[in-house]
Amino acid sequence: MKNKWRLLFCCAIVLASCKKSFLDVPIQGQGTPATDPQVVANEVTGAYNALITPDPTQSGFGSYDIHGVYFITVTNIISDDADKGSYALDQAPAAQIDNFQVTSDNVYISGLWRGYYAGISRTNVALRDLPTATAVLPQAMITMRTAEMRFLRAYFYFNMVRMFGGVPLVLTVPTGPLNQDSSFYVRASDSVIYNSAILPDLRFAVANLPLKSETDVGRATKGAAETLLAKVDMYLKNWAEADSLTNDVINSGQYQLVPDYSILWRQAGDNSAESIFEVETGLYGSVDYGIPEYVEFQGPRQDNGMGTPTTPWNNPGFNQPSGDDGFGFDMPTTNLIAAYEPGDLRKAATIIDLPASGPSDTLFDGFVVPSLQGIHTAYNYKAYHSQILPGSTIPQVEAFEGNRGLCPKNVHLLRYAEVLLIKAEADYNLNNTGSAIALLNQVRARAGLVPTTAAAGTALQLAIWNERRVELAMEHDRFWDIVRQGRAAQIMNASGKSFTAGVNELLPIPSSEIAISGGRLTQNLGY
Repeated sequence: MKNKWRLLFCCAIVLASCKKSFLDVPIQGQGTPATDPQVVANEVTGAYNALITPDPTQSGFGSYDIHGVYFITVTNIISDDADKGSYALDQAPAAQIDNFQVTSDNVYISGLWRGYYAGISRTNVALRDLPTATAVLPQAMITMRTAEMRFLRAYFYFNMVRMFGGVPLVLTVPTGPLNQDSSFYVRASDSVIYNSAILPDLRFAVANLPLKSETDVGRATKGAAETLLAKVDMYLKNWAEADSLTNDVINSGQYQLVPDYSILWRQAGDNSAESIFEVETGLYGSVDYGIPEYVEFQGPRQDNGMGTPTTPWNNPGFNQPSGDDGFGFDMPTTNLIAAYEPGDLRKAATIIDLPASGPSDTLFDGFVVPSLQGIHTAYNYKAYHSQILPGSTIPQVEAFEGNRGLCPKNVHLLRYAEVLLIKAEADYNLNNTGSAIALLNQVRARAGLVPTTAAAGTALQLAIWNERRVELAMEHDRFWDIVRQGRAAQIMNASGKSFTAGVNELLPIPSSEIAISGGRLTQNLGY
């Protein structure tokens, strides 16, 4: 029986530091991957759990990160879609990234490196043990779970390459602390990462994963693998491959645009017809379980001088122990606000836009953001999660039990609108202009806009790129988009940031990792 498949916190047991030795003798009666199907099931669950947190003990500002505070910073805040926000002196490592003054000892950077390799380690552990489970699991199940793990590993490496360029290629589990395999200590080129890990992993996943309608909610699917592979091919300018893959997703009948864009990043839009792959969160035993600080880091913040609020916001029924709704980071820029055409329905669904004076802004659940007391005039609406507690005088509209740092907010990594835009860009580059325009107009129509006036050439290319920006705004893609388009220096310098071409497209390799490698890891240019 199919039901909503959630990732259990208690099953995130596979740590990046796991090593085997002669002491690792199974306790009498304890199961092994070859004798107990629950062992590999837990390993697979642990790999999925890395999408939420690769370290169950961490806070939002811990030593590991994949989709939390540090990820928000190197995807949204670093781009022209957002600025750091909060107070000037708050979170200096984020300010360094935002202003392209980052150094190799930045704790956000090292946290991302550790987090992604922890996630890769979990997939490798599961991939090592799944083939040994033939006596306790059907071969079809082993193949499907293997494909899921290879999908996740490809996703982790895709983000690593986009953040750092070439990185160590680790496709096996280290056999011990004295392992001297040089692949664990030296950087493979980005082309090697693509050709030896990302592309083969995703092709295996495409060939062996079921359709969305044929598996549990939350698991990787054929459509997710095809979409991610098409996105990778877009980065590699493999336009024919990207076009074919997106065509398969469109023709699968599994996905469609949700008519109301505004619900996409609310719980009402989780796992919708538009959803292709997202980070699954939820409540477990009446406890919130989400990405640490994802919501609170980006929530509206009261202007109280960093001290105790003296004029708490008047929002009866909401959980506001400090008088506001969050830390005020990831502030949408005036540049992003200006990028929307008049009448674009996506603007109000993406940005909490407060004028310097005027009436208070009321969000979808009744939360009031007073414009005169807010530290900023714009916040990320897609990061907002309703914080009405059970038993309040106003009804709950989203699940929440009171832990603001772990709000159960799903993060939507792949959705159908992007499939249409990837295919539009592929068709443009394959000189299928009519198809590119038709796909672009599908996305525009949902946003309440008239068809594009761009007919061909550079104008059509810019129209597709601009549509990606406003359709996917604040969804962790903008900076990587302008880098792959070759426009990062132009756009970032025009937005007032000091961007050095040939350097700032990538983050520095963490100095701590270079030290651990004994100097075998090389640094990126300019750091």
